[in-house]
Amino acid sequence: MKFQIDLECEADGRWIAEIASLPGVMVYGKTKQEAVAKVKALALRVLADEVEKQTRRSTRPLDVSIACSH
Repeated sequence: MKFQIDLECEADGRWIAEIASLPGVMVYGKTKQEAVAKVKALALRVLADEVEKQTRRSTRPLDVSIACSH
């Protein structure tokens, strides 16, 4: 899965980072880098919650892999 991070700088200098395809995944940061790091962390928490919910509902094994590139 690949997710698009949308960034915007507010008039007060704060940065907003959002992943629109994951409902509720929007954060503020003091810098662009902070906002990106925070939105990635929140996205991982949201995805982990979804995996846990799916695991509880299913008796079949769930195969999950996460790729990270620098």
